[in-house]
Amino acid sequence: MPSLKDVKNKIASVQKTKQITKAMNMVASAKLRKAQTRIERFRPYAEKFYELLGDMAGGVESAAHPLLEKREEVNTVGIVLMTSDRGLCGAFNTNLIQAGVNLAREKQAQGKTVRFYCVGKKARNQIRKRGFELAMERIDIMDSFDFTLANELGMEVIRAYVDGDVDEVHMVYGKFVSVVRQEATGLQILPVAREDVEEQESGGAQAQYMYEPSVEGILNELLPRFIKVQIYRGLLETSASEHAARMSAMDNASNNCDEMISNLTLQYNKARQAAITAELLDIVGGAEALKG
Repeated sequence: MPSLKDVKNKIASVQKTKQITKAMNMVASAKLRKAQTRIERFRPYAEKFYELLGDMAGGVESAAHPLLEKREEVNTVGIVLMTSDRGLCGAFNTNLIQAGVNLAREKQAQGKTVRFYCVGKKARNQIRKRGFELAMERIDIMDSFDFTLANELGMEVIRAYVDGDVDEVHMVYGKFVSVVRQEATGLQILPVAREDVEEQESGGAQAQYMYEPSVEGILNELLPRFIKVQIYRGLLETSASEHAARMSAMDNASNNCDEMISNLTLQYNKARQAAITAELLDIVGGAEALKG
């Protein structure tokens, strides 16, 4: 049975751990509010972008732009995998990495080559460890990124697709549903699926637009930006999901600390009571011995 001093030291240690987890919970909560604000501001722009692009894509052939044209044979698949740079956020990173690896293995089983474009240190480390080809990495950036990161990633995957280095590009990111729910989500971003963007504007009256100089000319400008918008939205969703997962994980850790402190305090009180009882028995025994 541990001594009173050992139990007391353990209680103090758990209390210090609780202070750390509470502080990390508060930091994650503050960052989550900022991330949610960024998503709420960006979603209307992204949704209007889908609507406008859907209207234009429905009026042109897939051969009008290289990013609309599907390859007859898909030999190489690119996967943009987004995770956090830091841990302590429960199973968040594990779920994202597993979703990316499952997609890669599914494509490999079909005889395709897979290349990863990783955002986040956790993704980079695991993809290297599992022996997949790493075409691009961006680490130590998820805490302070802007549209510049989406622009770099978008330009890289567009260049690879146009040059024929990849025939298909998928994105795996953490979709922010609520504070307690984040989903590992996969989305094909290249080639641009015309049926997907057309669905965004289905239902209700459709507006009629006139385009100058031409739909094809505007698509040359909008389709690359459309890819970057999707990537940026994935980054924002992943960032918010990371902070929400970390906040929940630290809250659970704090609750576990409270439970451990309660159990250790009970153990300490029992040990102290046993020590007091033993001392009283020694005193009574000594007194009886003196009387004898």
